[in-house]
Formats: sequence, structure tokens, C-alpha cells
Amino acid sequence: MTNRRARFLVVFGSLLLLFAPSWAAAHPGHVEGFDGGLLHPLMGLDHLLAMVAAGILAARVGGRGLWLVPGAFLGAMLLGGLVAAAGLALPGVEVGIVASVVVLGLLIVMRRPATLGWCVAIVAPFAFFHGHVHMTEMAVSGPLVPFAAGFLLSTAVLHFAGSMGAIALQKAWRAEAVRFIGAVIAACGVLIIAGVI
Repeated sequence: MTNRRARFLVVFGSLLLLFAPSWAAAHPGHVEGFDGGLLHPLMGLDHLLAMVAAGILAARVGGRGLWLVPGAFLGAMLLGGLVAAAGLALPGVEVGIVASVVVLGLLIVMRRPATLGWCVAIVAPFAFFHGHVHMTEMAVSGPLVPFAAGFLLSTAVLHFAGSMGAIALQKAWRAEAVRFIGAVIAACGVLIIAGVI
């Protein structure tokens, strides 16, 4: 890795950590409807990192993984939302969400990407937790369908951004740059668990 690439990665990681505390204002004032759903994944660092990480992981897997990993995430997230809308409580949801940040980051860090089957099997349960929390945290008086449509669209955009960013980085700097970002994501997850951010 050249000095220029190494400097870029250090600066990028530092900026991510620098701005992390402002992003982590965990899920303030939820809004109803489509707009609320659209904004909800952006309102907590845990959600944001996990969704971008799923897109990056899809790029690392490549091939059919580019659409199957995000598709599995979106499908499981919708199912989790439906379970929450039905009023079924799920223990350990917040733990699962924070764990998703660490685990997805570590999957990105692996020198050889995990197989597509493993990625889908790991991503789907975490996405279920995210969907459950999204719907649970929605204002109770709001309509469910517009909110769900908003958070599905926002999540798909975050997956796409993660995938396209990873593909661009892999072409420009090789997979090491993407693996470094995975390490930063996993580190952020650990810091969230520790209550630092």
C-alpha cells in the first residue's frame, strides 16, 4: 500500500470517528409517515453503520451477492417490522443491532470474503432486529405502510451507497481499503457497546 493510500485511509477513518458522536444521538424525536421512515435509519449511528456495512459486504462477495445480500437484509427487515407491528415483543433487540455493526464490520475485514450463503445467513437475523426496532420506535399513532416504505427505501439507498463506494475503493486502492473501513465500522460498534459513542 502506498503512502498516499495509507494517508487517505487514516484521514477517512479519523473523520468517521470524529463525526460519530453527533450521529449517535440515538434515535431522537421520531417522525411519522413516509418522511419519518425515510429519516429513521439515518438517526442512529448503529442503524446507519449496519446498513452501509451490508452494502459493503455485498460488494466484497460480488456476483449475485450484490443483490442477494441487500435483498436478504430488506426482506428480513420487513419481516421484523411486521412482527413488531403485530405487537410481538422481541428480547435482546438492541443488543442484536449493536452486535450487527461489529459482526458485519468483521465480515468485511476478512481477507477472503465469506461465502454468499454465510453472508445471507448472518445478515438476515440482524436485519430482522433492525426492522423490529424501526417499527417499534415509530410513533404509535402513525400509519404503518408509508413509514415502512420510507425505511425500506432509505435502507436500500444506504446498501447501494455502501456497495458502490466499496467497488470504487477496490478499483482505486484494492480490497485493503475496504477492509480498513470494515475495521473502522467494527471499532465503532465496540465503542457503541462501551458507551463511548
